[in-house]
Amino acid sequence: MPTPLVSGAPRLYLGGMAIFPRPATPKALWQDVRAFVAQRQRHELVFGVLSVAITAAIVFAFYVDSRVKPPPPEPVFVQSWPESRSDAEIIAQQKIDQARRDAKAAKRQAAFQRLADRLGIE
Repeated sequence: MPTPLVSGAPRLYLGGMAIFPRPATPKALWQDVRAFVAQRQRHELVFGVLSVAITAAIVFAFYVDSRVKPPPPEPVFVQSWPESRSDAEIIAQQKIDQARRDAKAAKRQAAFQRLADRLGIE
């Protein structure tokens, strides 16, 4: 059988200690800050201020970004086709649509080719 850590009547280990420290005054806080700063090297203070500033900037950026309104949704229009379309009409429409897509892709490819020529990319 294990021996108990405390013999005798049970008592509180921290009976005489206060759980919360007494309230500090702003003057005592300022003295503590001055004493802390006086013990530090200059580069420690510079990097400490920089780290707080970078963190504050990131938090501020998230705050500002949360306040930006999202753009309104764009409606999507869908073409309505009659049920009685023949296969020939469907194929003819697909050829027209494919020609439009090919022209758009060729235009985009030409724009990228002009950019590559300006930058000297082969």
